[in-house]
This record gives sequence, structure tokens and C-alpha cells, in this order.
Amino acid sequence: MQPTISIPQHWPYPRFALDQRTQQGLILGLYYYPSGTELAEQFDAGWRYVLMPNKNSDEISYLKEDQIQPLTPEELFQQITAEIDFYQQQINILNRQLTVLTRGANNG
Repeated sequence: MQPTISIPQHWPYPRFALDQRTQQGLILGLYYYPSGTELAEQFDAGWRYVLMPNKNSDEISYLKEDQIQPLTPEELFQQITAEIDFYQQQINILNRQLTVLTRGANNG
């Protein structure tokens, strides 16, 4: 079952989704500063996004909606294909290790 996120009807819908890949990184979280609140007056009303620019780093950035650029379909395809290739290499390495392990167990 997919988790459900409820957004109050008087809030605009966010432009980006959790786990979406963007030019600035992967979206890990989002929050909203409603109009008329102290935070909105100080930082502008609207959606804010928590992004991880690099999955191999603990760096996090916090950006407003207008600071984020979506990936083109070609860029998204390239990223996903590269990730599949990386994990396929890892699977091949693990399969070779299993083969060596099972041969050793059968000979011992």
C-alpha cells in the first residue's frame, strides 16, 4: 500500500514530488510556508524542498520551488540507465562470488 500525503485544500499543490530527480538533486522532503505566517513573511510563502545533490554525500540543500529545475526526459533516462548499469555490475560481482563460494563448498 502506498503512503498517502494529505495537503490542505487551500494550499497550492507542490510542483515536485518526493523522490523526484532534478537538476539540483534528489528530493527527500518538502514543507510549506502558508501565507500570513511569520515564516512566510520572513522567507516568502510557498513550497520548500529538501534535496540531496549527491547520493554519496551527506550534503543537503533547501531550495524554493522556483530554484529547482526538472530533468529533461533524456537526462532522466541517462541517470536511470547509469544507475541500472552500476547495480548490474554489482550483481555480476556478487554472482561470481557466489559461484566461487559454492564451488568451494562442493569441493570441501
